[in-house]
Amino acid sequence: MKSIALCLVLLTAPLTAHAIDAGPASPQQQETEGWLQLQSSNSAASQKLQTATATERELTLQRWLKSYQHEIPQYFDQDEGGKVDSGSGN
Repeated sequence: MKSIALCLVLLTAPLTAHAIDAGPASPQQQETEGWLQLQSSNSAASQKLQTATATERELTLQRWLKSYQHEIPQYFDQDEGGKVDSGSGN
């Protein structure tokens, strides 16, 4: 019974690890965090209600449904700009 408990503790130990603070954040990191806080606080939201017409909603739905007609490739070849690799070795 003790060995089972020990195994459970050892298996869950990585889940309790915390991120290591690497020191002061870069200006880019600080700006990103600022934007994320602004977004999550909803303090800069537009006062104008954003709406879509029935036509816009229908076109969006059709585009979404059409996306299911294409096979998801195993991987993308970065040199080809996202085109599906045909497997010919080129």
